[in-house]
Amino acid sequence: MDISSIGNTGVAETQTNSSIGQEDLFKILLAQLQYQDPLEPIDNQEFIAQLAQFTELEQTRSLNDKVDQLLLTQSVNQSVTLIGKTIQVQLESATEVGTVIAVAFNDGDPRLTIQTSDNRVISEVNLSQIQIIN
Repeated sequence: MDISSIGNTGVAETQTNSSIGQEDLFKILLAQLQYQDPLEPIDNQEFIAQLAQFTELEQTRSLNDKVDQLLLTQSVNQSVTLIGKTIQVQLESATEVGTVIAVAFNDGDPRLTIQTSDNRVISEVNLSQIQIIN
């Protein structure tokens, strides 16, 4: 018996929730054990292989979370080092050159505020809009 043949409740929950946790995985295994055919029980090797797959999935998810945290930290560090530097950015309407005067964070994403040579202030500049750093 494989996971795809478990009752609709466990499968539907995991399909609608894109981020399942370890507890959800154990619920799936428990459901699999509850609904197995007593005349054809789950093979021990197959069951252990499924547990190993669930463990690997959880470790991969944890690794992805740590990589995301690392990338966020790197972008924060990079944006803070830009304060006081002159940058060229590509905006929707034109290319602007200015000095970074502030950094704000919107949902973890750094947003720069720059002041141009004619004292205009442009805010909400993404790191991806930077073309040149002087």
